[in-house]
Amino acid sequence: MSVNQGATTHNWLSAAVSSPHTPHVQSKVRSLTEAIASGNTEAFATFYRAWFDTMYAQARSASGRDESFCLDVVQDAMLRVIKSVPPMESADDLRRWLRVVVQSCAYDRFREETRRKAREQRAVAVRGANNSNAEVRVGEDTVDRIRWLEHQLQSLDDRDLQLLLMRHRFGWTLKRIGNALGLKPGAVDGRIRRLVLKLPRRAKEQSDE
Repeated sequence: MSVNQGATTHNWLSAAVSSPHTPHVQSKVRSLTEAIASGNTEAFATFYRAWFDTMYAQARSASGRDESFCLDVVQDAMLRVIKSVPPMESADDLRRWLRVVVQSCAYDRFREETRRKAREQRAVAVRGANNSNAEVRVGEDTVDRIRWLEHQLQSLDDRDLQLLLMRHRFGWTLKRIGNALGLKPGAVDGRIRRLVLKLPRRAKEQSDE
């Protein structure tokens, strides 16, 4: 570090550790802000320690939010200090400028939060719409299958239709059905099985067409 650099560093360090309302500090704030603007990391570290509490209080006042939110606001504001702090003549000037920066960062956080919530609500709405559409499609498929099954049952001859109704609608035993139709229970069971297996094959054949 050169002699001149050391003198400059001493100037803004002295300003930072003194009371910000004294004439001495008022005259040295410009050195500190100019050093930050020139990329002096030591100057920014000193500024951070000296002004963090003030900026945090400004964030709480501007947002009324919790500690986590306000700390994020202060960090955003600190980045703006690094990028764009202008030379300031007094601590009062710097405080007023920082208040505007902190408020702007708080409002940016509010806007981003609002946009994020809106995106989440849209995503929920889209998922709900997709689920509703899926439910409608399932309902339509069920209705189509019932209509198809009714059509297939109507195409059966009376004896086969009687077998299915007795067994699956009225819950009759194979023996009772056999007695009613003059068939042995084994024959009843075989015919019913063939009919039940025939319907899925017909459905597959029609879907392939």
